[in-house]
Amino acid sequence: MGRKVPMWQCIIAILAMVVFLFWNVMFDDGGEAHVGLILAACVSGIIGALNGWKWAYMEQGILAAINRSMQAMLILAVVGAMIASWKCGGVIPSMMYYGIKVIAPSIFLFTACLLCSIVSLATGSSWSTAGSMGVALIGIGTALGFPSYMTAGAIVSGAYFGDKMSPLSDTTNLAPAVAGATLFDHIKHMVYTVGPSLIIAFIVYLILGFTHKGGTADESTINLFLDFITSNYKVSLLYLIPPVFVIVAVIVKMPALPALIAGVFLGVPFAALQGVKIIPSGGEPSQIGNILNNGWDSENLTVPDGVDEDMADNLLSLLSGGGLQSMMWTISLIMLAMCFGGIVDSTGIMANLAGAILKLARGTRGGLVIVTELTCVFVNAICCDQYLSIILPGRMYKEAFEDRRLKPKNLSRCLEDSGTITSNFFPWNTCGATMRSFLGVNSAYIPFAILNYVNPLVSMFYGVTGITMEEMSEEEYQHILQQREEDKKAALEAAQA
Repeated sequence: MGRKVPMWQCIIAILAMVVFLFWNVMFDDGGEAHVGLILAACVSGIIGALNGWKWAYMEQGILAAINRSMQAMLILAVVGAMIASWKCGGVIPSMMYYGIKVIAPSIFLFTACLLCSIVSLATGSSWSTAGSMGVALIGIGTALGFPSYMTAGAIVSGAYFGDKMSPLSDTTNLAPAVAGATLFDHIKHMVYTVGPSLIIAFIVYLILGFTHKGGTADESTINLFLDFITSNYKVSLLYLIPPVFVIVAVIVKMPALPALIAGVFLGVPFAALQGVKIIPSGGEPSQIGNILNNGWDSENLTVPDGVDEDMADNLLSLLSGGGLQSMMWTISLIMLAMCFGGIVDSTGIMANLAGAILKLARGTRGGLVIVTELTCVFVNAICCDQYLSIILPGRMYKEAFEDRRLKPKNLSRCLEDSGTITSNFFPWNTCGATMRSFLGVNSAYIPFAILNYVNPLVSMFYGVTGITMEEMSEEEYQHILQQREEDKKAALEAAQA
């Protein structure tokens, strides 16, 4: 509908977002990114309008972007209610209790990453892993003396291992679909990059664990933590039924939302066993509706004697909170990010910038891989959505990979090695906002998310050296060229019709 936006105006749109977000985070009281995203969307909208793009068209771009993230926002709301249900029902406290009893401090970070890798591989979801297993591991790490940001890094590493390797993951299916590869060829090809990256992460977590030695947590501190749990909750292995159900439900391919909603209501009977009022009686109203909506109140918890004020606040914050409303800050951030992302996508601003970046590849295999992966990171930051970070670079660089005679699975691997795995680095990205909300941390966890930044580096190394970069046969390449001609012919006939 409009004309191509000049490059200098595209740069202004991106700089506006960077400046507004930097101002909000660094100089504005509270450090919220919401207003910065609104202002950035306004600037990009004005640029689009000046180049002939109608508001109705840009609005459809915004709505399409929000629609893409709607499932994510619904999952956020449901997980918020599930966390509240599991906290008041003793589910998360029981997970913490047995975790503290079983896991040795020196291998805690390694174990956290390993457990999250297994759960995410089984479920295909980094979000479900972080919202269930991750929340419990944050509490265990705190009891063992590990800073929450360090624990969160190990959790995120493990959670994203499965998100990019499981055949149940949406991104694992999306990347080969965009690149033209098959699902299992794609997964097998990713083993070469993800395998070494996960081994490096495991080694680093073992070193950190033995070096850290449980931080400041001695046996008396751990016992106080356990006393806090047992004085406020009944603890039993039976309380692990809800998380086991959710994991099994996703493994057997039950859709994520119904599985998580079932997880919410499975926690309700356990909440009744903990003494929470489920059914009104004796003139007292039910409590469960308020808890699921607003979270589990720390006023319901008592702190054992001998606990100092700082530790008491920490304990109360770990085992209270959650609720549907606790996720509304994150959901509103995602919606505003989608407003900006929808405009820069629909007006072609993002495509113009990515096209300019492609020129930096200079026709070399290594340059093409590096540019593709940097573009994925760039789209994650600008469009605020991991799906766009796979779809846009995949569309833009597909022919460039084919012209280099690189098999489609090379492109699909690059898209996941950088697009999926770096999406959580940016607080305004859907994945970044979600991880921070679930785990209760800020961006300080990023240096400890070893897998998430080692993996793109390994992938770029392979691109430069040619290791595992499989090329097409002459027959495969000619088939690709023939398919291009047929697609162009079909498009021309459709346009004429």
